[in-house]
Amino acid sequence: MNGALRGEKEMKFTQPKARFLMCRPDHFAVSYAINPWMDPTGWARDQRAHAAAARQWEALHGKLIALGATVELVPPVGGLPDLVFTANGAVVLDRQVLLARFRHPERQREEGHFEAAFRALQAHGLVDGIRKLPDNLVLEGAGDCVWDEKRKLFWMGYGTRSDFAARRAVADVFGQDVLALELADPRFYHMDTALAPLPRGEVMYLPGAFTAAGNGAVRDRVAAHDRIAIAFDDARRFAANTVCLGDTLVMAGCGARLRGELSERGYTVVTTALSSFLRSGGAAFCLTLRLDRESRPRAVAVDQAAVA
Repeated sequence: MNGALRGEKEMKFTQPKARFLMCRPDHFAVSYAINPWMDPTGWARDQRAHAAAARQWEALHGKLIALGATVELVPPVGGLPDLVFTANGAVVLDRQVLLARFRHPERQREEGHFEAAFRALQAHGLVDGIRKLPDNLVLEGAGDCVWDEKRKLFWMGYGTRSDFAARRAVADVFGQDVLALELADPRFYHMDTALAPLPRGEVMYLPGAFTAAGNGAVRDRVAAHDRIAIAFDDARRFAANTVCLGDTLVMAGCGARLRGELSERGYTVVTTALSSFLRSGGAAFCLTLRLDRESRPRAVAVDQAAVA
């Protein structure tokens, strides 16, 4: 058993098996700046940065395995430091894959490598259909398209990276509702940095990451007792960027108040140091892509976006 998990594993919890896609951080670095967290100069001066990232990634990988997950791997590629953030590679539901398209040139070369990885998964029977976005649409994968199992909808972020118009493509491919919310703070540039639907039906989110209209949409869809508004101190630790495995929440960190509230609601919080990846604006959810989520078929009803 992974040593860092042992103390938390003693708590009573169970979780189903899950399958994730990850990429080892062999070539990870902060070598450019496309969000406010990234400081290439500071990274270059830190001679221990890469070794720390490797240790932290291995710890996260080990915890997921210890929690019963299976992990498939994308081969790392030199010159693509953010390939490690596999959540951005695609949206996956019901064995269907909608490949991502990236906003920034620095990440656009990842698209072909993610497609190749999904073709390999398809050949091994792990996914079925693979679709591409219509030309000229940007959607940065599950990072901006987070599945809510209880409500049977995707929470889609737009404005900073992804396009509002991509909501129609998501609805067409997956046959599920899509609620598009405008992201208002460049520090929380993807939906998965600002909002996390939890397994018992709560939604953990940072109100300051959304416009007034976006916050209204959250209130309309999520009952008051199921809304967990997190403080900026937890948000900057990327507490919303959590991996859910049953009632276990794997995250980079959170404060005592949030941990206590989650515990009272029946969750076990498992923290794992991911400071190296926070330097690039990512954490646990960003470093993983769930491959085995399923839904029940339902009619498509694409919500109008909340526009400030």
